[in-house]
Amino acid sequence: MLKLVNLKDGEFNVELALATVEIEIEQAKKEGVVAIKVLHGYGSHGRGGIIAFELRKMLSVWKRQGFITNYFGGDKWNLFDEDSQKILLKDKSIYNDTDISSSNPGITIIEI
Repeated sequence: MLKLVNLKDGEFNVELALATVEIEIEQAKKEGVVAIKVLHGYGSHGRGGIIAFELRKMLSVWKRQGFITNYFGGDKWNLFDEDSQKILLKDKSIYNDTDISSSNPGITIIEI
């Protein structure tokens, strides 16, 4: 299953966005979710850009700590990318995701 975390709807600052993603990762692990798609926007209004930047910095730390397996931007989320394929092989239903192969810079994929 691919879980969606939408940080675009609402008034998320960086701290609240990071805390929300951390909670969602913890919950996803309990639910057996394969990956999370974080919708953060790409910064056209300034907020999405800083949230995406800070999120990816934190994901780098969480990956080193073993809290998550991997993460990557929406530009890599496609059928031919090796990291994407690892997720898709775990759950075939994820092939139906509307953002796959769309090169969407407004999302980040987190492998649990």
